[in-house]
Amino acid sequence: MCLHRQGRIREEGALDSRGDRLPTIYTIGFTRKTAEEFFALLTGAGVETLVDIRLHNRSQLAGFAKQGDLAWFARELAGIEYVHVPDLAPTQELFDAFKKRGGSWEAYERGFRQLMEERDADASLDRELLRRSPCFLCSEPAPEHCHRRLVAEALAATEPGLEVVHLQ
Repeated sequence: MCLHRQGRIREEGALDSRGDRLPTIYTIGFTRKTAEEFFALLTGAGVETLVDIRLHNRSQLAGFAKQGDLAWFARELAGIEYVHVPDLAPTQELFDAFKKRGGSWEAYERGFRQLMEERDADASLDRELLRRSPCFLCSEPAPEHCHRRLVAEALAATEPGLEVVHLQ
């Protein structure tokens, strides 16, 4: 299992000011992974909730990661809850400008951060979700050029002590 950590390094089992365990959030991309590899990463990390933040989560190209199939697999194979949070996905226009028209990552990142601000995504996200060992899902194999990293970084900036781990 390959783990790429971001955020502050903290003592395992550290507690916040209320005495609650400080959470870790995970991110994962399903591309270039078999179902076996994908679910081994999730279960090995102790993920409790898979948070799908893809714009297109019903595509036939997604294989085992299609919305309906993925919800069933997560629940039945791994005991993991599945939720889809489309407010954390890019717009089609932003996605196309980067992926289909060869836009720069920097422009995409600026546009995505602005979109999250306009949607007030931080305030609308159920904070209880962060306490359920969530893993933010998208298709990109690595987090460097994926909006799931941007979502995780934004959450870590507003939640002191939150650790971000990218499962690869």
